[in-house]
Amino acid sequence: MTKQEQHIAIFTTASLPWLTGTAVNPLFRAAYLAKDGERRVTLVIPWLTVKHQLLVYPNSITFSSPSDHEAYVRRWLEERVSFPLGFEIRFYPGKFATDKRSILPVGDISDTIPDEEADIAVLEEPEHLTWFHHGKKWKTKFNYVIGIVHTNYLEYVKREKQGRLKAFLLKYLNSWVVGIYCHKVIRLSAATQEYPKSIVCNVHGVNPKFLEIGLTKLEQQKLQEQAFTKGAYYIGKMVWSKGYKELLKLLKKHQTELSELEVDLYGSGEDSEEIKEAAQKLDLKVNVYPGRDHADSVFHNYKVFLNPSTTDVVCTTTAEALAMGKNVVCADHTSNEFFKQFPNCRVYEDGNGFVRATLKALGEQPSQLTEQQRHELSWEAATQRFIKVSDLNRLSRADSNLSKRSAFASSSISVGKNLEDMSAYIHFLASGYEASRTAFGAIPGSLQPDEELCRDLGLSLKTPSRNSLKED
Repeated sequence: MTKQEQHIAIFTTASLPWLTGTAVNPLFRAAYLAKDGERRVTLVIPWLTVKHQLLVYPNSITFSSPSDHEAYVRRWLEERVSFPLGFEIRFYPGKFATDKRSILPVGDISDTIPDEEADIAVLEEPEHLTWFHHGKKWKTKFNYVIGIVHTNYLEYVKREKQGRLKAFLLKYLNSWVVGIYCHKVIRLSAATQEYPKSIVCNVHGVNPKFLEIGLTKLEQQKLQEQAFTKGAYYIGKMVWSKGYKELLKLLKKHQTELSELEVDLYGSGEDSEEIKEAAQKLDLKVNVYPGRDHADSVFHNYKVFLNPSTTDVVCTTTAEALAMGKNVVCADHTSNEFFKQFPNCRVYEDGNGFVRATLKALGEQPSQLTEQQRHELSWEAATQRFIKVSDLNRLSRADSNLSKRSAFASSSISVGKNLEDMSAYIHFLASGYEASRTAFGAIPGSLQPDEELCRDLGLSLKTPSRNSLKED
């Protein structure tokens, strides 16, 4: 099989209109992998019933059918890229977990791709997609499975009650499922949990609109016009763990040194009111506004983007700010390693360093990015990096010595064949009981799609197997 015949199925954990990283980045990845027409690409995204859509999608946006949802996703992307979209979109059944603020898969989502079409799978957030997976073994169904680790789950969990214990357990659960189900693991930065045989590489780019904004600013700078007329800002989901705690702490501690500083915060989220109250208590002028698209014209003239967050793996908004030609002030942290190559990135190690970096960034005009620096931020470059580190150009079906099996639980499986098969079988059994699933955090009733999900997606309603029954 030649590379032109490769079929890449990209599974992810979120979808537009939820503007989260795992909705946006896999969408661009699918578009750019399919751009040259040399590969068949399918993006597989979660479908939620209207009840669950209302829990997660902004502005009460809902879709009555998968085709309506697909049309919305394609329209959004077509407004941001300048080439025809050459990939398919399919849906798997999902439910929104309010306690985790995440969409979790329902049933065996690998069934979305027929066995005869299964070739290469890309699991965006592989741990998230496989925590409660009960079905075919991903490595058996697909010739090659690539996991892309987006999220620093351990850092988030540590901030919860009994966080250290939860993080300890989660670390081993993540290693277990990712090891079972992925041939290769790509970590966007070293800020993620370590996995055996993983490679660190930022395979994300920025929305082309931000590079266009940056070009406009570059032209203004070349004409010696004032390209940036506003000061400092931060944008992010308004929850304490997304950098607001660190930023307000720094501003409070250094109010005297930063007495002339004015900062605008943009975001919406569960902690909006608390963050607004904390900002109002400062002597500094800190304005709080609702969240909006980072490409909105209101952001074009800001000179400095402040981002002290250390929970991100690779912060999308930092990349976007650099693409728009701004100065960026961020923590000296592994999540920001990729950005250190750009002259407008100012890193700090402590509070005094934050003050120095912020005042310097406000006092100096941003450097004009070179064509190569702009390219490094693009999805073209990110796609090249992905193809290289995942060895896509060297893969073919003939390279794989993995045989396809129709079902993981078939009698042909020899449980004792090797440690991995044994481990996978244990996970298969544990994930097949309602009691054990819910004990580990699965949504009740998520072993198989319910009647409403089946109707929406045109699936057959499956009778629960013996393993799926609740234990008395």
